[in-house]
Amino acid sequence: MSRGIRRERLGWDIAASALLVAVSALTFALPERFPGARWVLIGIAVAVFLVYALGARPYVGINEGVADPSAATSAALQVSLVSLLALGVSLEPNMLILQTLVLPLLWMTSITTRQAILVTIGNGIVLTVAYSAWGGFRADAIAAGALTCGLSTAFSLALGMWITRIAEWGVQRQRLLAELTAAQAGLETASREAGATAERARLARDVHDTIAQSLASIVMLAERAKVDGSPAAIGLIEDAARHALLEARALVAETSPAPATDSLSEALRRLADRFMRETGVRIDVTASDAALPRDVQVVLLRCAQEALANVRKHSGAASASLTLVVDDRARLRIRDDGRGLGGVSIDDDLGFGLAGMRDRVALVGGALTVADAPDGGADLSVSVPVSPPASLIPAAVQEVP
Repeated sequence: MSRGIRRERLGWDIAASALLVAVSALTFALPERFPGARWVLIGIAVAVFLVYALGARPYVGINEGVADPSAATSAALQVSLVSLLALGVSLEPNMLILQTLVLPLLWMTSITTRQAILVTIGNGIVLTVAYSAWGGFRADAIAAGALTCGLSTAFSLALGMWITRIAEWGVQRQRLLAELTAAQAGLETASREAGATAERARLARDVHDTIAQSLASIVMLAERAKVDGSPAAIGLIEDAARHALLEARALVAETSPAPATDSLSEALRRLADRFMRETGVRIDVTASDAALPRDVQVVLLRCAQEALANVRKHSGAASASLTLVVDDRARLRIRDDGRGLGGVSIDDDLGFGLAGMRDRVALVGGALTVADAPDGGADLSVSVPVSPPASLIPAAVQEVP
């Protein structure tokens, strides 16, 4: 049982008890029509109270969760209430005060609104007859009974219909609130799942563009060291391993492997220098020193790492160039003199690298193009707005290159 229903029924208990006390006090203020009439009237009032307390109380309330009585229970309660009230009125018209309890109970013990209306009208007719019987069926008694009971019946019908509408509106509102709460919970769950998926995709791109590339370098250098065993090869392996360790720590700490004072141009030059020492491929670097937002630096650096990894694995190039130009947009271009793409495009989704670059660049409102260069080799270009819209910047990509 909800707290609202308990509070409502407590109010009814207080009201019914107060009415019983008031009717009992009233009987002592009225003259008796016959010896012992006062106690008969008190007994009727007590009987009405017991019908409420022992029978009708579980069905009192307008909140959702209040059960309807069975047809037999409803009929028994309503017949008892109407009969007791009619008996009391036939003995003393002032017993009509019991209507303040009986009429609402007739509505609440009804299964349908139609039943409540019919029972209320029937109660008015029965009370009119009882009032007339008290007056000996004189014309004035009949008129007074019809007027009094008619007004109370009309008021009960109006009030009952109004309260019924309020109750129906309240139940509908509670259901809509429950549906809204369920929808919000579902939306929160979907949002969390989408966020988790996006974060997994971001981590996968970061691992692929950083640690995986460093480990691939270590493998290639180790294979070369098997052949010549030179100290230089061993030193390159050590440098690559240290770099991979820094990148792993950066991913865990959500920071950059480079000091915060480094610019993107310095990071690109270090990247190219390490690449030349590991592969022997000459790289010419021309990079602007213009300051860029951290998220833009991360995207461009990761694209440069992936592009050079593709040069290492697929191009067979002897030289390459890396150019960074910054004006209203940051433009990164990497060209090599290798064998070219061989008809492969980003849309082919043949490798995670190109697709990952495309997705990463799209997150900051940029564009990625990859094509065969006119004079041979591959030509990769990344164009990113210097100040990407805030709605496009994922919170997870707040790193320093």
